[in-house]
Amino acid sequence: MFKKERGITLVALVVTIIVLLILAGVAISLTIGSNGIFTRSQNAVDRYQDAAGAENTQMKTFENEFDNVVQNLGLD
Repeated sequence: MFKKERGITLVALVVTIIVLLILAGVAISLTIGSNGIFTRSQNAVDRYQDAAGAENTQMKTFENEFDNVVQNLGLD
């Protein structure tokens, strides 16, 4: 009688392609959008560099104060 055909229909193929395009659009917007991964990682790098600079400044201040105390006590 009738032979059962196996395979993918055109409708299923089109739906799959549309879903994949939507997922790709979402992934691209999350990656390079205005609040995307690249922007947030660059902001994190900037904050880290600012914090490292502030820490270095504090350490230099501490070293200078420590040297002054040592010199005033005559321990050098």
